[in-house]
Amino acid sequence: MNADVIVIGAGLSGLACALTLREEGLEPLVLESSGGVGGRVRTDQREGYLLDRGFQVLQTWYPEAQRFLDYERLDLRAFYPGALVRMPGELKRVSDVWRRPARLLEMLFSPIGTLADKVRLLGLRRHCLRGELETLYSRPEQTARELLRKRGFSQRIIQSFFEPFFGGVFFEPELEVSSRAFEFVFRAFALGDTALPARGMGEIPTQLAARLPHDQVRTGCRVERIADRQVLLDSGQRLRARAIVIATEARETLRLLGRRRPTKGASRGTSCFYFGAPRPPIEGPYLVLNAEGQGHINSLLFPSSLSEHYAPRGRSLVSVNVHGANRNPDTLETDIRRQLVQWFGDEVRHWRRLAVYRIPHALPSQRPPVHDPSSVRLRHSDWLWTCGEYQAAPSIQWALHSGRRAGTEVATTLLGRPAERETPKRRTLYPSPRTGV
Repeated sequence: MNADVIVIGAGLSGLACALTLREEGLEPLVLESSGGVGGRVRTDQREGYLLDRGFQVLQTWYPEAQRFLDYERLDLRAFYPGALVRMPGELKRVSDVWRRPARLLEMLFSPIGTLADKVRLLGLRRHCLRGELETLYSRPEQTARELLRKRGFSQRIIQSFFEPFFGGVFFEPELEVSSRAFEFVFRAFALGDTALPARGMGEIPTQLAARLPHDQVRTGCRVERIADRQVLLDSGQRLRARAIVIATEARETLRLLGRRRPTKGASRGTSCFYFGAPRPPIEGPYLVLNAEGQGHINSLLFPSSLSEHYAPRGRSLVSVNVHGANRNPDTLETDIRRQLVQWFGDEVRHWRRLAVYRIPHALPSQRPPVHDPSSVRLRHSDWLWTCGEYQAAPSIQWALHSGRRAGTEVATTLLGRPAERETPKRRTLYPSPRTGV
């Protein structure tokens, strides 16, 4: 026997599962095909810059993130609670007035939506914050667009704020996502900060993996197939365990289960361009949204304005995010630069492209139906489980939750008793991240 439990995949779900198994007294072995931990949550170093693999942020409200992560050690840096919205010819600020009450008058007279829309935002906030998460996921389901229309929001605010902001979160500009997924994300933005670890999103899985013994995480190990309590690596090595947990992305999970791959449209793609610049075109920890109704840019952010570690001294990092991952990067860059020159002037011509991340399966599609992630079936037999955010609602919250659930279920089965406690214990005393404002 090589381990009590073999966990295939060292993304957030796999690491959360392994940590839970150890807390329950079992010895896991985590196998990862790539050269590092984290799955999609990775950060690359290039020429002194830190490049997260696509648009990623941490919502500090996430209960599972509070449970597993040490926020203080991550040294979180928060975005401004709101955004800058690019409208034809000008930038307008949108603020969360519950966090920035001094911005109330600015918001009331903002052209982003009508005065009635601003009042309806209060009702939407109450609606999304009402009840436990189980209640949220049991509400009647529709698309987010239908929800907004039924609550009386004008087309103006839908196009100028909801589409660029939440469309960028879901990588779905039409907002045809489930109203349940939308309400969950709205709640996260309302109750916590949107932040980046000071040294990149890759610090999140690195922190989790550091709590496991070094010899229990093996990278560069691709699993060829699984059989009855056995894992066959492409190197020819065969490993045995009392149980196996598949914690890979959806396509790889289906391959290992011997099932068909998902149909077209089962995932959403995105492209992220990184540029090095002498200075940021906008000062402050802002997310910039495109509400002009034209061009390829969805959002723009400046990670080095949040943390000095993201760029070399005297330089700035610019991240440009685009829906889809099918267009030629060079052609797309030409169009993006043309749009950015219109926004910020000729200085954009001197920005140097550092990298392009094309991620065709960045997120699972969240069109209805979306079920309560706590009710998704993880167990396939008395020795095989699967876990991962793709099975229900994608986010760091549900990736960690799914891994913890799988670890608890495996421990319950192998040890013949209920888990003695919820593990690891939820942490709630970490200081709030700095806003930088």
